[in-house]
Amino acid sequence: MASQSRILIVLTVLLPLSVLLHRFGASEEWIFISSIASIIPLAILLGTATERLAERLGPSIGALLTALFGNATELIIALIALRAGLTDIVKASITGSVMANLLLALGLSMLIGGLGRQEQGFSSVIPRVNGTAMTLAVLSILIPSLSGLSRVGTAVVREDSIHFSEFVAWILLIVYALTLLFSLKTHRSLYQPVAELNSGSNHQNQSTPPLIPWLCTLLVVTIAIAYESELFVGVVEVVTDRIGLSDVFTGVILLPLLGGTAEYFTAVSMARKNKMDLSVSVALSSTLLIALLVVPVLVLTGPMMGHPFDLNFGIYEVVAVIFAVVVSNLVSLDGRSDWLEGILLLAAYAILAAGFFFQITPV
Repeated sequence: MASQSRILIVLTVLLPLSVLLHRFGASEEWIFISSIASIIPLAILLGTATERLAERLGPSIGALLTALFGNATELIIALIALRAGLTDIVKASITGSVMANLLLALGLSMLIGGLGRQEQGFSSVIPRVNGTAMTLAVLSILIPSLSGLSRVGTAVVREDSIHFSEFVAWILLIVYALTLLFSLKTHRSLYQPVAELNSGSNHQNQSTPPLIPWLCTLLVVTIAIAYESELFVGVVEVVTDRIGLSDVFTGVILLPLLGGTAEYFTAVSMARKNKMDLSVSVALSSTLLIALLVVPVLVLTGPMMGHPFDLNFGIYEVVAVIFAVVVSNLVSLDGRSDWLEGILLLAAYAILAAGFFFQITPV
């Protein structure tokens, strides 16, 4: 509760400040900084509200709620950016979210959790299932991206790519629903190690979180994130241009770090407590949510906002996603981790991030 109180105190200062800066026409840089400073604690509070409601509503509904709201911040920012026509930034943010979850969050977790320990163990079920699903997601962006390179006629390719992307989006949504059925119903016992850790933490705290206050918190925080995201998206291009950052780098690095801070903190915290099942679950499940839920939602809602969104990504983005999926699968499939594997994942993230910063274009 102490951490929640500190977050609320910070928000009581940052939110009014952000509103006032916008209302009185402050410079784009100040609005940019204030919106970022507000979104991060809001994202943490959103994650806390989701966790408390999950505890209150029971394991099945709670897990579903966590699955739906786990990446709410990223989805809100992406939808607002897409509505503003920042398609390249949105596509880059998807790539960046996959990289950040599979390489940065998982790497930090293995590094911090492995310090002072020979190795840590976790269930290999989640990496195996998520790895297979992520391979499907990679295929869904690889095919239209290669098709866009191999055909001539931009308008035709764009229209065909959108139709294909909409078809793939429905497939991905169906797959995501089936993964929920698999993990929450038919094969729930395979995820027992995570459930046991969750139940263990609940036994330590016998009090049941109240329902209505946390529901109200979830609603208010979601609205606040949407407002701050509007401010952020409204100035992000201007500010990043002034400091010399490309749209792609902004999407790949800045947006995922902004929206996923709460999840990264949770994953690292759980790893440090030697709860690697929970840590790996947070990192990999978040990636799955991005690929199988956030991406289809963007594809299907894009035309409604006047900015069709297809799955025709740049080659470097496709390579980065493939690399992140392959490396994380190789590291996590054995169900064991140590600090060196964490270093390797972080090194891979740094190399890919540097590539986006220097705008390396494959020949």
